Amino acid sequence: MSKVTTKKWDLIIEPQQGLLDVNFKEIWNYRDLLFLFVKRDVVTVYKQTVLGPIWFFVQPIMTMLVYIVVFGNIAGIPTDGIPKPLFYLSGIIIWNYFSECFLKTSDTFTVNQDMFGKVYFPRLIMPLSKVVSGLIKFFIQFFLFIVVYLYFLVDGVPVQLGVELLLVPYFIVLMALLGLGFGLIFTSMTTKYRDLKFLIQFGVQLLMYATPIIYPMSEIPEKIRYFIFFNPLSHIVEGFKLAFLGQGSLTTSGLLYSSVCTLIVLIVGILIFNKTEKTFVDTV
Repeated sequence: MSKVTTKKWDLIIEPQQGLLDVNFKEIWNYRDLLFLFVKRDVVTVYKQTVLGPIWFFVQPIMTMLVYIVVFGNIAGIPTDGIPKPLFYLSGIIIWNYFSECFLKTSDTFTVNQDMFGKVYFPRLIMPLSKVVSGLIKFFIQFFLFIVVYLYFLVDGVPVQLGVELLLVPYFIVLMALLGLGFGLIFTSMTTKYRDLKFLIQFGVQLLMYATPIIYPMSEIPEKIRYFIFFNPLSHIVEGFKLAFLGQGSLTTSGLLYSSVCTLIVLIVGILIFNKTEKTFVDTV
């Protein structure tokens, strides 16, 4: 009598799932692939460059110097008594993380269409890898910020940590998820409307000026401040500055608004991405 054996398959082909069916367990099972993509993003980008990882420091330093000259000295925009290098650098590093998450995930389908058409793996792995690799870059630049912060602290500049320091991990998570959500929405849309990819870079630059990166909220007129409030990034950036510099405008309602917006954008992004990935091969 033959013995019946039960086989476990690596992949089971199933009927097309609904819009709300996101297999997070499968994403977890492919976590090793996620780490490989993260390693690729971090290592290969600067592997054949002369300065290598030093570029992680060069970019925020050069941006900070330009802001000091243009917005600090020429335009004369005040910084609430905070040293200009600290004020600008605090906004630059957290904004860079958002923009990197957004821009790198917004071209997921177009950049990886050949790989997606040949190999199966959960498509969300790719944009998630961009968020994680961007987090590594953020912490490297955050180290630069801490060095500058300690320099001014030793020099006797009256900067102080706020109780909002406990919320810094939450601010970082909000930035990551907001960038991921917007990226998922736009990468799904660019599979049909390629013109959008030319507008994304320009749109991110405009969005930065609608976020208190180069100016404090206290300097914004009341009529305009009302519109800045509806930018969920504003509250995150202000909370980050308040945590480390003791100057900023963060309210419970503002933080709650940013949290709700992030959750909505992320859910909408995942749903649209989940729908698009089923048919994008026939579109791109």
